[in-house]
Amino acid sequence: MVHVVFAIPFAMENTLRFARAAASLPGVQLSVVSQEAPAKFPADFRALLAGFHQVKDAMIAADLAAGVVALGKQLGPVERLLGILEPLQEPLAVVREQLRIRGMDAETARNFRDKGRMKDLFLAHDLPCARHRLCGSLAEAQTFAQEIGFPLVCKPPAGAGAKSTSRCDTMEELTALLRRSLPTPGSEVLIEEFVLGREFSFDSVTLHGQHVFHNICCYAPTPLEVMENPWIQWCVVLPKELSGPEFADIHRIGPRALSVLGMWTGMSHLEWFRRPDGSIAIGEVAARPPGAQFMSLMSLVTATDLYRAFAELMVFETFTAPTRRFAAGAAYLRGQGTAQNAVVRAVHGIERVRADLGDLIVEARVPTIGKAASTSYEGDGFVLVRHADTEVVTKAVQHIVSTVRIDLA
Repeated sequence: MVHVVFAIPFAMENTLRFARAAASLPGVQLSVVSQEAPAKFPADFRALLAGFHQVKDAMIAADLAAGVVALGKQLGPVERLLGILEPLQEPLAVVREQLRIRGMDAETARNFRDKGRMKDLFLAHDLPCARHRLCGSLAEAQTFAQEIGFPLVCKPPAGAGAKSTSRCDTMEELTALLRRSLPTPGSEVLIEEFVLGREFSFDSVTLHGQHVFHNICCYAPTPLEVMENPWIQWCVVLPKELSGPEFADIHRIGPRALSVLGMWTGMSHLEWFRRPDGSIAIGEVAARPPGAQFMSLMSLVTATDLYRAFAELMVFETFTAPTRRFAAGAAYLRGQGTAQNAVVRAVHGIERVRADLGDLIVEARVPTIGKAASTSYEGDGFVLVRHADTEVVTKAVQHIVSTVRIDLA
Protein backbone atom coordinates (compact mmCIF):
# COMPACT_ATOMS: atom_id res chain seq x y z
CA MET A 1 0.00 0.00 0.00
CA VAL A 2 1.17 3.52 -0.83
CA HIS A 3 0.68 5.83 2.16
CA VAL A 4 -0.48 9.22 0.83
CA VAL A 5 -1.01 12.23 3.08
CA PHE A 6 -3.31 14.96 1.78
CA ALA A 7 -2.99 18.39 3.40
CA ILE A 8 -6.49 19.82 3.77
CA PRO A 9 -6.38 22.93 5.99
CA PHE A 10 -10.10 23.57 5.53
CA ALA A 11 -12.83 21.05 4.70
CA MET A 12 -13.74 22.71 1.40
CA GLU A 13 -15.74 20.82 -1.19
CA ASN A 14 -13.25 21.29 -4.02
CA THR A 15 -10.30 20.01 -1.99
CA LEU A 16 -12.33 17.03 -0.80
CA ARG A 17 -13.08 16.10 -4.41
CA PHE A 18 -9.36 15.78 -5.13
CA ALA A 19 -8.78 13.84 -1.91
CA ARG A 20 -11.64 11.46 -2.68
CA ALA A 21 -10.05 10.73 -6.05
CA ALA A 22 -6.76 9.86 -4.35
CA ALA A 23 -8.53 7.64 -1.81
CA SER A 24 -10.25 5.73 -4.63
CA LEU A 25 -6.99 4.60 -6.22
CA PRO A 26 -6.14 0.91 -5.78
CA GLY A 27 -3.27 0.26 -3.41
CA VAL A 28 -3.54 3.66 -1.67
CA GLN A 29 -4.16 4.35 2.00
CA LEU A 30 -5.01 8.02 2.44
CA SER A 31 -4.43 10.13 5.53
CA VAL A 32 -5.28 13.77 6.14
CA VAL A 33 -3.52 16.59 7.98
CA SER A 34 -5.90 19.45 8.81
CA GLN A 35 -6.29 22.31 11.22
CA GLU A 36 -9.99 21.49 11.45
CA ALA A 37 -11.46 18.78 13.62
CA PRO A 38 -12.55 15.48 12.01
CA ALA A 39 -16.19 16.38 12.70
CA LYS A 40 -15.90 19.20 10.12
CA PHE A 41 -15.49 16.59 7.38
CA PRO A 42 -18.41 14.57 5.91
CA ALA A 43 -18.84 11.17 7.51
CA ASP A 44 -18.55 9.34 4.18
CA PHE A 45 -15.22 11.07 3.54
CA ARG A 46 -13.87 10.18 6.98
CA ALA A 47 -14.76 6.56 6.25
CA LEU A 48 -12.29 6.59 3.34
CA LEU A 49 -9.33 7.59 5.51
CA ALA A 50 -6.66 5.42 7.05
CA GLY A 51 -5.55 8.23 9.36
CA PHE A 52 -6.28 11.80 10.42
CA HIS A 53 -4.09 14.24 12.35
CA GLN A 54 -5.21 17.69 13.47
CA VAL A 55 -2.60 20.44 13.80
CA LYS A 56 -2.75 24.06 14.88
CA ASP A 57 -2.01 25.55 11.44
CA ALA A 58 -1.95 23.30 8.40
CA MET A 59 -0.65 26.15 6.23
CA ILE A 60 2.82 26.26 7.81
CA ALA A 61 5.62 23.79 7.26
CA ALA A 62 6.43 23.03 10.90
CA ASP A 63 2.88 21.97 11.75
CA LEU A 64 2.51 20.04 8.51
CA ALA A 65 5.75 18.18 9.21
CA ALA A 66 4.60 17.29 12.72
CA GLY A 67 1.33 15.90 11.34
CA VAL A 68 3.08 13.88 8.64
CA VAL A 69 5.56 12.44 11.13
CA ALA A 70 2.74 11.43 13.48
CA LEU A 71 0.83 9.71 10.68
CA GLY A 72 4.00 7.96 9.54
CA LYS A 73 4.53 6.53 13.00
CA GLN A 74 0.93 5.38 13.11
CA LEU A 75 0.56 3.88 9.63
CA GLY A 76 4.01 3.51 8.15
CA PRO A 77 6.27 5.68 5.97
CA VAL A 78 4.59 8.49 4.02
CA GLU A 79 5.42 8.14 0.31
CA ARG A 80 3.46 11.06 -1.14
CA LEU A 81 2.44 14.44 0.32
CA LEU A 82 -0.23 16.33 -1.64
CA GLY A 83 -2.30 19.48 -1.43
CA ILE A 84 -4.02 21.71 -3.98
CA LEU A 85 -4.23 25.15 -2.34
CA GLU A 86 -1.90 27.80 -3.77
CA PRO A 87 -0.44 28.96 -0.40
CA LEU A 88 0.30 25.34 0.53
CA GLN A 89 2.70 24.56 -2.29
CA GLU A 90 5.86 25.96 -0.73
CA PRO A 91 5.23 24.57 2.79
CA LEU A 92 4.49 21.15 1.25
CA ALA A 93 7.75 21.28 -0.68
CA VAL A 94 9.70 22.23 2.45
CA VAL A 95 8.22 19.25 4.33
CA ARG A 96 8.98 16.88 1.44
CA GLU A 97 12.63 17.93 1.58
CA GLN A 98 12.81 17.61 5.35
CA LEU A 99 11.22 14.15 5.40
CA ARG A 100 12.67 12.93 2.08
CA ILE A 101 9.31 12.44 0.40
CA ARG A 102 9.35 12.33 -3.40
CA GLY A 103 7.89 15.38 -5.10
CA MET A 104 8.47 19.05 -5.91
CA ASP A 105 11.32 20.61 -3.91
CA ALA A 106 11.31 23.95 -2.10
CA GLU A 107 13.37 25.88 -4.65
CA THR A 108 11.03 24.95 -7.48
CA ALA A 109 7.98 25.75 -5.35
CA ARG A 110 9.41 29.21 -4.64
CA ASN A 111 9.85 29.78 -8.38
CA PHE A 112 6.11 29.34 -8.77
CA ARG A 113 4.98 31.01 -5.55
CA ASP A 114 7.12 34.18 -5.65
CA LYS A 115 5.74 36.01 -8.69
CA GLY A 116 8.60 38.54 -8.75
CA ARG A 117 11.18 35.74 -8.83
CA MET A 118 9.08 33.96 -11.46
CA LYS A 119 9.06 36.92 -13.80
CA ASP A 120 12.76 37.57 -13.31
CA LEU A 121 13.34 34.00 -14.52
CA PHE A 122 11.06 34.59 -17.49
CA LEU A 123 12.93 37.72 -18.53
CA ALA A 124 16.28 35.97 -18.13
CA HIS A 125 15.08 33.31 -20.58
CA ASP A 126 13.39 35.69 -23.06
CA LEU A 127 9.88 34.62 -22.13
CA PRO A 128 7.27 37.36 -22.59
CA CYS A 129 5.70 38.76 -19.41
CA ALA A 130 4.63 42.08 -17.93
CA ARG A 131 7.30 44.59 -16.96
CA HIS A 132 7.52 44.46 -13.18
CA ARG A 133 9.44 45.39 -10.07
CA LEU A 134 9.40 44.15 -6.49
CA CYS A 135 9.29 47.36 -4.46
CA GLY A 136 10.28 47.67 -0.81
CA SER A 137 9.38 51.34 -0.39
CA LEU A 138 6.89 53.91 -1.60
CA ALA A 139 9.65 55.87 -3.32
CA GLU A 140 10.80 52.80 -5.25
CA ALA A 141 7.24 52.13 -6.39
CA GLN A 142 6.79 55.74 -7.51
CA THR A 143 10.06 55.65 -9.46
CA PHE A 144 9.02 52.46 -11.27
CA ALA A 145 5.63 53.99 -12.08
CA GLN A 146 7.33 57.03 -13.62
CA GLU A 147 9.52 54.75 -15.72
CA ILE A 148 6.79 52.66 -17.35
CA GLY A 149 3.63 54.75 -16.92
CA PHE A 150 0.04 53.81 -16.06
CA PRO A 151 -2.12 51.80 -15.64
CA LEU A 152 -0.32 49.53 -13.17
CA VAL A 153 -1.27 46.51 -11.10
CA CYS A 154 -0.19 46.08 -7.45
CA LYS A 155 -0.20 42.66 -5.83
CA PRO A 156 1.55 40.68 -3.11
CA PRO A 157 4.50 38.65 -4.47
CA ALA A 158 2.82 35.42 -3.33
CA GLY A 159 -0.68 36.29 -4.50
CA ALA A 160 -3.05 34.02 -6.40
CA GLY A 161 -4.97 35.21 -9.43
CA ALA A 162 -6.83 38.50 -8.98
CA LYS A 163 -7.05 38.18 -5.19
CA SER A 164 -5.48 41.09 -3.29
CA THR A 165 -4.75 42.71 -6.66
CA SER A 166 -5.49 46.37 -7.37
CA ARG A 167 -5.28 48.48 -10.49
CA CYS A 168 -3.92 52.03 -10.28
CA ASP A 169 -4.46 54.52 -13.10
CA THR A 170 -2.66 57.54 -11.62
CA MET A 171 0.25 58.32 -9.32
CA GLU A 172 -2.25 59.60 -6.78
CA GLU A 173 -4.09 56.25 -6.74
CA LEU A 174 -0.81 54.33 -6.40
CA THR A 175 0.41 56.54 -3.56
CA ALA A 176 -2.89 56.32 -1.67
CA LEU A 177 -2.99 52.53 -2.06
CA LEU A 178 0.55 51.98 -0.81
CA ARG A 179 0.22 54.43 2.07
CA ARG A 180 -2.55 52.24 3.47
CA SER A 181 -0.03 49.39 3.68
CA LEU A 182 3.49 50.72 3.21
CA PRO A 183 5.89 48.31 1.47
CA THR A 184 9.14 47.67 3.31
CA PRO A 185 12.18 45.44 2.74
CA GLY A 186 10.95 41.95 3.54
CA SER A 187 7.34 43.00 2.96
CA GLU A 188 7.48 44.18 -0.62
CA VAL A 189 4.74 44.80 -3.14
CA LEU A 190 4.92 43.54 -6.72
CA ILE A 191 4.08 46.25 -9.24
CA GLU A 192 3.48 45.40 -12.89
CA GLU A 193 2.34 47.07 -16.04
CA PHE A 194 -1.35 46.45 -16.61
CA VAL A 195 -1.44 44.16 -19.63
CA LEU A 196 -4.24 45.08 -21.99
CA GLY A 197 -5.86 42.36 -24.05
CA ARG A 198 -7.76 39.09 -23.81
CA GLU A 199 -6.92 36.67 -21.02
CA PHE A 200 -6.61 32.88 -21.21
CA SER A 201 -5.36 29.97 -19.17
CA PHE A 202 -2.92 27.24 -20.17
CA ASP A 203 -3.62 24.32 -17.82
CA SER A 204 -1.12 21.55 -18.31
CA VAL A 205 0.31 18.24 -17.14
CA THR A 206 4.04 17.55 -16.98
CA LEU A 207 5.37 14.02 -16.44
CA HIS A 208 9.07 13.46 -15.74
CA GLY A 209 9.93 16.78 -17.38
CA GLN A 210 7.84 16.13 -20.51
CA HIS A 211 4.79 18.21 -21.47
CA VAL A 212 2.02 15.62 -22.00
CA PHE A 213 -1.30 17.52 -21.89
CA HIS A 214 -2.72 21.02 -21.91
CA ASN A 215 -6.02 22.83 -21.94
CA ILE A 216 -6.91 26.42 -22.79
CA CYS A 217 -9.71 28.44 -21.18
CA CYS A 218 -10.85 31.69 -22.78
CA TYR A 219 -11.86 34.30 -20.17
CA ALA A 220 -14.59 36.90 -20.67
CA PRO A 221 -13.65 39.36 -19.30
CA THR A 222 -10.45 39.22 -17.20
CA PRO A 223 -10.85 38.35 -13.48
CA LEU A 224 -9.43 41.73 -12.46
CA GLU A 225 -12.08 43.54 -14.53
CA VAL A 226 -14.74 41.43 -12.81
CA MET A 227 -13.38 42.31 -9.37
CA GLU A 228 -13.43 46.01 -10.25
CA ASN A 229 -17.00 45.95 -11.62
CA PRO A 230 -19.60 44.41 -9.27
CA TRP A 231 -22.18 44.15 -12.05
CA ILE A 232 -20.11 41.81 -14.24
CA GLN A 233 -20.71 38.05 -14.25
CA TRP A 234 -17.62 36.17 -15.39
CA CYS A 235 -17.61 33.31 -17.89
CA VAL A 236 -15.05 31.01 -19.50
CA VAL A 237 -15.12 28.85 -22.62
CA LEU A 238 -12.96 25.80 -23.37
CA PRO A 239 -12.80 25.41 -27.16
CA LYS A 240 -13.07 21.93 -28.63
CA GLU A 241 -10.10 22.53 -30.94
CA LEU A 242 -6.79 23.99 -29.77
CA SER A 243 -4.73 23.41 -32.91
CA GLY A 244 -5.55 26.68 -34.66
CA PRO A 245 -3.01 29.46 -35.35
CA GLU A 246 -4.48 31.63 -32.55
CA PHE A 247 -2.90 29.30 -29.99
CA ALA A 248 0.32 28.37 -31.78
CA ASP A 249 2.56 30.71 -29.78
CA ILE A 250 1.31 29.61 -26.33
CA HIS A 251 1.84 25.98 -27.41
CA ARG A 252 5.53 26.88 -27.78
CA ILE A 253 5.92 29.29 -24.88
CA GLY A 254 3.81 27.57 -22.21
CA PRO A 255 5.85 24.35 -21.91
CA ARG A 256 9.11 26.33 -22.04
CA ALA A 257 7.94 28.58 -19.19
CA LEU A 258 7.15 25.54 -17.06
CA SER A 259 10.56 24.05 -17.81
CA VAL A 260 12.30 27.29 -16.78
CA LEU A 261 10.44 27.25 -13.47
CA GLY A 262 11.50 23.66 -12.85
CA MET A 263 8.26 21.71 -13.28
CA TRP A 264 9.06 17.96 -13.35
CA THR A 265 5.85 16.07 -12.54
CA GLY A 266 2.56 17.79 -11.76
CA MET A 267 -0.33 19.89 -12.98
CA SER A 268 -0.02 23.64 -13.43
CA HIS A 269 -2.24 26.64 -14.13
CA LEU A 270 -0.73 29.37 -16.32
CA GLU A 271 -2.58 32.59 -17.13
CA TRP A 272 -1.61 34.56 -20.24
CA PHE A 273 -2.74 37.54 -22.29
CA ARG A 274 -3.11 38.29 -25.97
CA ARG A 275 -2.24 41.98 -26.44
CA PRO A 276 -4.06 44.11 -29.04
CA ASP A 277 -0.94 43.97 -31.25
CA GLY A 278 -1.13 40.15 -31.31
CA SER A 279 1.82 39.49 -28.99
CA ILE A 280 1.36 37.46 -25.81
CA ALA A 281 2.46 37.93 -22.21
CA ILE A 282 2.51 35.39 -19.40
CA GLY A 283 0.64 36.58 -16.33
CA GLU A 284 1.26 34.06 -13.55
CA VAL A 285 1.82 30.33 -13.16
CA ALA A 286 0.72 28.16 -10.23
CA ALA A 287 2.11 24.70 -9.48
CA ARG A 288 -1.30 23.22 -8.74
CA PRO A 289 -4.50 22.24 -10.54
CA PRO A 290 -6.72 25.15 -11.63
CA GLY A 291 -9.69 26.21 -9.54
CA ALA A 292 -13.05 27.74 -10.50
CA GLN A 293 -14.53 24.44 -11.80
CA PHE A 294 -11.83 24.26 -14.50
CA MET A 295 -11.09 20.62 -13.59
CA SER A 296 -14.76 19.77 -14.02
CA LEU A 297 -14.81 21.62 -17.35
CA MET A 298 -11.72 19.79 -18.58
CA SER A 299 -13.36 16.53 -17.54
CA LEU A 300 -16.41 17.47 -19.62
CA VAL A 301 -14.30 18.39 -22.64
CA THR A 302 -12.36 15.12 -22.58
CA ALA A 303 -15.08 12.84 -21.17
CA THR A 304 -12.44 11.83 -18.60
CA ASP A 305 -12.28 12.11 -14.81
CA LEU A 306 -9.40 14.59 -14.53
CA TYR A 307 -9.60 14.52 -10.72
CA ARG A 308 -8.69 10.85 -10.77
CA ALA A 309 -6.11 11.42 -13.49
CA PHE A 310 -4.45 14.07 -11.29
CA ALA A 311 -4.37 11.65 -8.36
CA GLU A 312 -2.77 8.95 -10.52
CA LEU A 313 -0.22 11.47 -11.78
CA MET A 314 0.83 12.57 -8.32
CA VAL A 315 0.73 9.16 -6.62
CA PHE A 316 1.87 6.71 -9.32
CA GLU A 317 3.48 9.16 -11.80
CA THR A 318 1.40 7.89 -14.69
CA PHE A 319 -0.81 9.85 -17.09
CA THR A 320 -2.66 8.99 -20.29
CA ALA A 321 -3.45 12.11 -22.28
CA PRO A 322 -7.18 12.24 -23.12
CA THR A 323 -8.66 13.39 -26.43
CA ARG A 324 -10.77 16.53 -26.63
CA ARG A 325 -14.29 15.55 -27.67
CA PHE A 326 -16.40 18.60 -26.75
CA ALA A 327 -16.34 22.29 -25.99
CA ALA A 328 -17.47 23.39 -22.54
CA GLY A 329 -18.08 26.61 -20.66
CA ALA A 330 -18.97 28.08 -17.30
CA ALA A 331 -21.10 31.08 -16.42
CA TYR A 332 -20.41 32.30 -12.87
CA LEU A 333 -23.50 33.70 -11.17
CA ARG A 334 -22.47 36.81 -9.30
CA GLY A 335 -24.68 38.89 -7.06
CA GLN A 336 -25.49 42.43 -8.10
CA GLY A 337 -24.77 44.99 -5.42
CA THR A 338 -21.99 46.34 -3.23
CA ALA A 339 -23.55 46.39 0.25
CA GLN A 340 -21.32 45.14 3.05
CA ASN A 341 -22.34 41.86 4.67
CA ALA A 342 -24.83 41.33 1.85
CA VAL A 343 -26.80 38.13 1.42
CA VAL A 344 -28.52 36.61 -1.62
CA ARG A 345 -32.05 37.99 -1.74
CA ALA A 346 -33.41 36.65 -5.04
CA VAL A 347 -32.42 34.68 -8.14
CA HIS A 348 -33.98 35.70 -11.45
CA GLY A 349 -33.89 33.99 -14.84
CA ILE A 350 -32.55 30.57 -13.93
CA GLU A 351 -35.71 28.70 -15.01
CA ARG A 352 -35.74 30.54 -18.33
CA VAL A 353 -32.11 29.53 -18.92
CA ARG A 354 -32.90 25.90 -18.09
CA ALA A 355 -35.82 25.93 -20.51
CA ASP A 356 -33.82 27.62 -23.28
CA LEU A 357 -30.66 25.51 -23.01
CA GLY A 358 -32.04 22.13 -21.96
CA ASP A 359 -29.46 19.35 -22.25
CA LEU A 360 -26.65 21.82 -22.89
CA ILE A 361 -26.59 22.34 -19.11
CA VAL A 362 -24.66 19.54 -17.41
CA GLU A 363 -24.30 21.03 -13.93
CA ALA A 364 -25.69 24.03 -12.09
CA ARG A 365 -25.26 25.44 -8.63
CA VAL A 366 -27.91 28.05 -7.95
CA PRO A 367 -27.15 30.59 -5.21
CA THR A 368 -28.96 29.87 -1.95
CA ILE A 369 -31.39 32.53 -0.74
CA GLY A 370 -30.12 34.05 2.49
CA LYS A 371 -26.52 32.89 2.00
CA ALA A 372 -23.76 35.44 2.49
CA ALA A 373 -22.66 36.92 -0.83
CA SER A 374 -19.33 35.82 -2.26
CA THR A 375 -16.48 38.33 -2.53
CA SER A 376 -14.79 36.34 -5.29
CA TYR A 377 -15.01 36.88 -9.04
CA GLU A 378 -16.27 33.28 -9.18
CA GLY A 379 -19.53 34.52 -7.72
CA ASP A 380 -22.31 32.83 -5.76
CA GLY A 381 -23.03 29.94 -8.11
CA PHE A 382 -22.35 28.64 -11.60
CA VAL A 383 -23.79 26.88 -14.64
CA LEU A 384 -21.67 24.48 -16.71
CA VAL A 385 -22.55 23.70 -20.34
CA ARG A 386 -21.17 21.31 -22.96
CA HIS A 387 -21.60 20.80 -26.71
CA ALA A 388 -19.56 19.54 -29.64
CA ASP A 389 -19.63 23.03 -31.22
CA THR A 390 -17.57 25.78 -29.55
CA GLU A 391 -19.81 28.52 -30.92
CA VAL A 392 -22.87 26.91 -29.35
CA VAL A 393 -21.12 26.87 -25.97
CA THR A 394 -20.00 30.49 -26.35
CA LYS A 395 -23.54 31.66 -27.09
CA ALA A 396 -24.91 29.58 -24.21
CA VAL A 397 -22.69 31.14 -21.53
CA GLN A 398 -23.38 34.60 -22.93
CA HIS A 399 -27.10 33.87 -22.73
CA ILE A 400 -26.77 32.75 -19.12
CA VAL A 401 -24.87 35.81 -17.89
CA SER A 402 -27.24 38.16 -19.74
CA THR A 403 -30.37 36.42 -18.40
CA VAL A 404 -29.63 35.36 -14.81
CA ARG A 405 -29.53 38.07 -12.14
CA ILE A 406 -28.68 37.59 -8.47
CA ASP A 407 -30.05 40.30 -6.18
CA LEU A 408 -28.22 41.04 -2.94
CA ALA A 409 -29.52 42.79 0.14
